[in-house]
Amino acid sequence: MDQNSLSQHSIPNQSLQTVVNSVDVTNEFVPIHQPIDTTTFDRQRTAIRTSKIMIVDDEELVIRVVKRFLSSDGYENFVTLTDPRQALEAIDRETPHVVLLDIMMPHITGLDLLKVRQKNSQLQNIPFIILSANSDNQIKREALKLGATDFLSKPVDPSDLTLRVQNALTVKRHHDHLASYAVELERQVQLRTKQIEKSREQIIHCLARAAEYRDNETGEHVIRVGKYCAVIAKQLGFQPAHCREIELAAQLHDVGKIGIPDAVLLNPGKLNAEEFEIMKTHCGLGMEIMEPLANTEGERVRRHADMGGFIMDGVDSPMLELAATIARTHHEKWDGTGYPCQLKGEKIPIEGRICCVADVYDALCSERPYKPKFPIKKCLEIMLSERGTRFDPIVLDAFFDKIAQIEQIRKSYDDSAKVKIIEQQKS
Repeated sequence: MDQNSLSQHSIPNQSLQTVVNSVDVTNEFVPIHQPIDTTTFDRQRTAIRTSKIMIVDDEELVIRVVKRFLSSDGYENFVTLTDPRQALEAIDRETPHVVLLDIMMPHITGLDLLKVRQKNSQLQNIPFIILSANSDNQIKREALKLGATDFLSKPVDPSDLTLRVQNALTVKRHHDHLASYAVELERQVQLRTKQIEKSREQIIHCLARAAEYRDNETGEHVIRVGKYCAVIAKQLGFQPAHCREIELAAQLHDVGKIGIPDAVLLNPGKLNAEEFEIMKTHCGLGMEIMEPLANTEGERVRRHADMGGFIMDGVDSPMLELAATIARTHHEKWDGTGYPCQLKGEKIPIEGRICCVADVYDALCSERPYKPKFPIKKCLEIMLSERGTRFDPIVLDAFFDKIAQIEQIRKSYDDSAKVKIIEQQKS
């Protein structure tokens, strides 16, 4: 708030010998054939052989035969059921890697279980292999349509059985690996996103601090204004993410003061008309700092009405675009008498209207070289008197609804210690 408005194939042996003879033996020679490392292969084979296999069949003899076939091929981890009514609860409890399922069973058929599986995303990740004495093609098609991984007719051929089970378990293992990789990748993306977000916030804070170092009496002003804006925005019904964006963007509302001459910016007295016109250009200078593609410096200076937002214009960042909007419009007034564009009413972006309230309140409550620190009661009276003229009535009402929280923020971010540090660093 300005002073005046306050008040990211194999080679044939002969050919091979020719090649070898042509090599400079003084250089490092890389063998054509590298030894095969079987460690990974053995580990995967062991993992498959120890996979949990569930067999659901109402005939105990079938279960014993299937287990014997699979055991002879090295499988050892089995869960068996003769009552299909217990299958779903057992699958949920045991989490098998593959299910061998009969079709024709009492109470609940294999097709019934497949229908339930089709509706459960967790069960869909488990391969179901059908073992059925019914060789009807229609039944087979129905089972496969319901998501069965494979279909074997009884009596089961031992070789077919072990190969089909191995294939199903191999696919399941790859699926689980990809799922685990996806989870880890998502975790890494979230971590990187947080790092980028933190870096972005640090850049914003640094840029906001640049204005403070030129205008040392502002202390923690930009931090407080940002937090006030977030509180008001939340009271107005903005989503939490947008409130956070407004809080960060509002911290740059006065960054245009970087471009104001010391004689004006540091003038302890009331500005004259000419100085006030210069001070008003900080709204456009704020945008200019963010505008790397502006036409000419002269045009920027001439178009003072656009300068504050210019600092943050032309960048491919929604947050910085928001900051540009706030920088340009936080001195506009509800009745159209503000600057730099004399926007009126709802033509002023809501974020600018919010920042206007927050900025004026903090300036009134803070000591400046050209004014004392006003008592809170007087600050509120002044703001209330400008409801509908300077301030959007709805925004101001939201501010008053949260005045206790805003006061707590003001007390938590006191100026005195920060101003001392800045003064010491300058000297």
